[in-house]
Amino acid sequence: MTDVVLNPGAAHSEPEPSLDAKLRFLRSPASHPGLKATLECIETHMSWVFFVGERVLKLKKPVRFPFLDFSSLQSREFYCREELRLNSRLAPGVYLGLIALQASAGGLALVPEQHLPAPGKTVDWLVSMRRLPAQHELQRRIAEARVDGHDVDALVSVLAAFYRLAPRAGVTALEYLASFQREQAANREVLLRPQFDLRDAAAALDRFDAALQLHAMQLGERATSGHVVDGHGDLRPEHVWLLEPPVVIDCLEFNVALRRVDPFDEIAFLALECEMAGAPWIGPRLIAGCAAALDDQPSSALLQLYTAQLALRRARLAMAHLLDEVPRAPQRWPPLAQRYIDRALAALDALHRGVAVNAATSRGIP
Repeated sequence: MTDVVLNPGAAHSEPEPSLDAKLRFLRSPASHPGLKATLECIETHMSWVFFVGERVLKLKKPVRFPFLDFSSLQSREFYCREELRLNSRLAPGVYLGLIALQASAGGLALVPEQHLPAPGKTVDWLVSMRRLPAQHELQRRIAEARVDGHDVDALVSVLAAFYRLAPRAGVTALEYLASFQREQAANREVLLRPQFDLRDAAAALDRFDAALQLHAMQLGERATSGHVVDGHGDLRPEHVWLLEPPVVIDCLEFNVALRRVDPFDEIAFLALECEMAGAPWIGPRLIAGCAAALDDQPSSALLQLYTAQLALRRARLAMAHLLDEVPRAPQRWPPLAQRYIDRALAALDALHRGVAVNAATSRGIP
């Protein structure tokens, strides 16, 4: 691939660097003056992340999916700014600002936004972050059995304060229920593909459909009573850092609909992911602490419904990696998806038992 591509829409346009040229520049230690440590680069589904000494730089991929559009320079700049704005809520002081990647006759250069305007032409934008100490990531702390009740209680304080102040999403009961139905349609489209041959996937999906219909009124009441907020959208252990106080990074800046959540949907997600990582005790303490702090007691049925839906979504997202043109670590995803399907079935079993007990109690059966 050549280092420059011409813009055919403008007769006198300056050549722009190709994506390969941008990545070569950003991966070069010489592009980061003063760097004394090893430069590391990690590729995610939507970004390239560069670890540059005490900083982290994130470059969004120029991609378009049904749930996001980073295909233009303007959209990438907009979502970089949204990433800064939204993550300041749960990670104050971690997101430092924007950096322009500029091209000129002398080549590429990184220019902090506060130093603009500059002679070059901005050809991309990066988010600059403070590098967090890896040993305090919740995922790692779970793996090393270094999480205790105090850590969870400190996280409860941060999350409860966040949800108390989070803007209400203003969704109707029908809109909230429709979001679950859309997720379920997406789950079916991926998980039931014949080439995947996932055990019990159809049964889990059918049982969730029935549970969703049975508990539709309860879901709708969460929306009409103002419990759906503009939340984080991706509350996982790898986004939680047990500092003093804890911080949570990497919210879903690119899709407001995916951030419209019941706080206990997000908390159930974190509980699920902690359980899958090997710490099932965290979820109950997290849920009980947030319920007390928010003066909100979601029913066991609602929490099991959320857990089942989240597990099916995670199974779908795992298998969706195999639909990429060049899947990364293809052997990893089917066993992981199967674990989530099994967990969804366990949640649906618990939901069914709870419904049966409630029905028997209402009829006076001991």
